[in-house]
Amino acid sequence: MRKVFVTPEFEAQQEFIASLPERFERGEGKIIYNGRNQLREFTNNGVTMVVKSFCIPKFINRIAYAWFRSSKAERSCEYAQLLLSKGIATPAPIGYVTERKGLLFGRSYYASVKSDYTHSFYDIVQPGLANREKFLVAVAKTTARLHECGFLHKDYSAGNILLSELADGTVRVEIIDLNRIRFREIGLEEGCKNFERLPMNEEIVGIMAPPYAAARNLDVAQCQSALNTYNTFKI
Repeated sequence: MRKVFVTPEFEAQQEFIASLPERFERGEGKIIYNGRNQLREFTNNGVTMVVKSFCIPKFINRIAYAWFRSSKAERSCEYAQLLLSKGIATPAPIGYVTERKGLLFGRSYYASVKSDYTHSFYDIVQPGLANREKFLVAVAKTTARLHECGFLHKDYSAGNILLSELADGTVRVEIIDLNRIRFREIGLEEGCKNFERLPMNEEIVGIMAPPYAAARNLDVAQCQSALNTYNTFKI
């Protein structure tokens, strides 16, 4: 049994999205990441997309995803739509496919428009990058926006924060890999702890703490202290 969903903006991709399992099986698309999950790039009807194929889950989750819980692909699509509705950038969701074999869940696939952002958080922590401080402030403000909306990204790592600078100097921040977002009120401690997987040092904390605190009406000194406490991925 196969479930196919395509967002209204990309109805023209319906047939292509439905065929993703067969396309992966035939080895189509350009592999851009190959690990536990796999990312491939495709172009169809003028749209270049990245498709994430999620691995077959463990047995207990094969039952849960088949009958009780949304799949990672479904959550990725739903959460992308939710972030965009709150003014938080993420690649436009195209759709997803899930497969069930008998009583058990199989694979799932999530497609989104390929991002044209030029940097990840890894790049902006490098000392030689031009406008480095402006990039860091933009990430701090975007993170504050996430937390004020009640979105806690449980895989908030450097590779999942993309950035780009427009011709007018405006910095855009885009958040990806959304299937592990949790929804709840986020206080100062939990918000600052959410930075712990980012490569930071005291200088970077000093740059990011004030705009993060200001955007959330929090105490700057307390935020800076908490960020330094949870700064476990030091550079």
